[in-house]
This record gives sequence, C-alpha cells and structure tokens, in this order.
Amino acid sequence: MQTPPELDVSESLAARQGMTSGGASVAFSKGRKGQTLIIAVRCQGEGKIKVAVRPLQVSFSQPCVADESSTNYNVVDLSGAEREGVASVEAPSAVRWSMTIGHGAPVQAEPPGEG
Repeated sequence: MQTPPELDVSESLAARQGMTSGGASVAFSKGRKGQTLIIAVRCQGEGKIKVAVRPLQVSFSQPCVADESSTNYNVVDLSGAEREGVASVEAPSAVRWSMTIGHGAPVQAEPPGEG
C-alpha cells in the first residue's frame, strides 16, 4: 500500500500521488494527441472513494476494504484525454489511497464478432 500503482513500460507517467488519507486533487501533465488517459488507484480502508477527472467530465467510484489493498486501472479513451487536467478524489478519512496517472496508446477496437 505504500507505493502508487505502476504503469506498463509502454505508458508514460503524467502524475503520481503517494499514500494519502481523505480527499485531495492531483494535477496531471498532457500527453500526445490520440493517447488514452490511464488512472490507476490503489486503496485500503473501509469505504468508497470517488474520483472526478476535469476537464474530461469523467468520474468513477471504487470500493475499498479494511483488511486488503485493491487496485483498479481505469482507461479513458475520449477526445481530449491527451490534455492536462486534475483528478479530484473524495475519500473518507479512514481510507488510504495512492494514484498513478499516465498516458498510453489508443484502445484497439475488437473486430465485429470477436470477444
């Protein structure tokens, strides 16, 4: 739980937030046009965290458990995901979390009939 989640070697780092309790905002740098935005969140503690990403108007929540650390990777493949912005986290004070934000290659669509 001490360290933020890692990115793939093919992904570039845009921001990193070490272990934090309660709410905080994390500013991230811009990527190249057409890249996806990757938001990896690791949390531990009883409760749920909410993440809102601006200027993309994207948000998600993640349940956290008292006795174990869990990590979720969220990939945003929208127009404008390569821009700089801020990820704002709302979390109960009992929840500890860390975050890594990066940019990666566009998501490849599966051909019809696959998957």
